[in-house]
Amino acid sequence: MNHLAYQSPLPAKNTYLQQKWDKASYEMHRRKVKSATSTIDTTAPKTYGHLSLKLKKQKLEEERTMKIQRENTLLSEKIIYIMRTTGGTDNRNFYVRKSLGKEQRQLELLRITKENEMILHRLNQCKPHYNVKSWHEDWIKTLKVMDSISRYPRGRSNQQKVFFPYLLKCLFFISVYQNTMSLPL
Repeated sequence: MNHLAYQSPLPAKNTYLQQKWDKASYEMHRRKVKSATSTIDTTAPKTYGHLSLKLKKQKLEEERTMKIQRENTLLSEKIIYIMRTTGGTDNRNFYVRKSLGKEQRQLELLRITKENEMILHRLNQCKPHYNVKSWHEDWIKTLKVMDSISRYPRGRSNQQKVFFPYLLKCLFFISVYQNTMSLPL
């Protein structure tokens, strides 16, 4: 009964047959549309294995994990050693200090000491230009002049207290100086 309500796009005498033919041609059209291939390639581009795998990155990651694993095993061995032994701290550093400029500094120090010894030797060889004995005699004269021109001359007791210890010191230094000058170097 369905064929009675069918309206064909083309004029036909038998609507039932026309409906059958139209349906068959439509199904054939649908099959062709399904089996048709496109002229434009709309598929996804090829994926290459070396681009998706990234072997270099995997290798670096494996090396990193191996390094971490090795460090972890070393640390665990150290912890086990500490647990087995007394567990004392090892704060003694038994390493020799190395200095890059040590030899140069030692050579410089040797050079300076030799120069200082030579200067000391020259100073000991040198005779003094100053005459300490004449200075001392001048000072004694000055003290006598000061006593003679002062309004209130110092008494004999004051003179002994002030002048005598000074005179002893001066005489001592003069004798020491004369002894050092007479010694051969």
